[in-house]
Amino acid sequence: MSGHSKWSTIKRKKEKIDAARGKVFTRLIREITVSARQGGGNPDANPRLRTAIAAAKEASMPADNIKRAIMKGTGELPGTIVEEITYEGYGPGGAAVLVEVVTDNKNRVVSEIRHIFDRFSGNLGASGSVAWIFSKQGYFTVEKNKIGEDDLLGIILDAGATDLQTSGDEYEIYTPFHSFEAVRQALEKNKIPYKQAEVTMTPSTTVRLEGREAEHMLKLMEALEEHDDVQKVYSNFDIDEAVMERISAG
Repeated sequence: MSGHSKWSTIKRKKEKIDAARGKVFTRLIREITVSARQGGGNPDANPRLRTAIAAAKEASMPADNIKRAIMKGTGELPGTIVEEITYEGYGPGGAAVLVEVVTDNKNRVVSEIRHIFDRFSGNLGASGSVAWIFSKQGYFTVEKNKIGEDDLLGIILDAGATDLQTSGDEYEIYTPFHSFEAVRQALEKNKIPYKQAEVTMTPSTTVRLEGREAEHMLKLMEALEEHDDVQKVYSNFDIDEAVMERISAG
């Protein structure tokens, strides 16, 4: 899980910059639209849409924007038809990479994603080449000063979580995909604020990277994240946290 949790920490520091460029809203709107199209516009009956709406509210998206995104997904409002695609590939050192894309131009985006992999010593793979390494899980972070570890552990285990880890000044909570909503409700019921709540792809194995491979891996992740059609990027790399901080600050 090293690649995900460490990259998430670095990425959160960049999100204020992304928000200023409007990228966060764009991605959230696409996620809401796709979720509504696939599972319907009622968040009570569509857990993915409910999660997307919660993320949008956390990012201070206006309610009208959320409503319009849902209506575009359900067809109540006209909008560009977009499709959801997952690309698989390898980064430097053989690290596995999953790229979730929402686009209105599949031919254009696959060429652009392939070019990004090539630029940073990676290569785009065939469907199924690395997906088997990852499993869908729920992921939360809670600040340590909000609750004691034993108290938090009891609450989340009762709700279906499978693991609690510590990372710096935060707890990291992992849940099976089907328990994500139950754990979220348990945290909210007990008035435990969470900094992050998302469904993520967790690798079963990790690849240790150092030196130039580590540098190219982080540049690959950042370039993919910056692509307008990319929603999320996952990898199984393991890079020392101090090295990540140094490279990302450079």
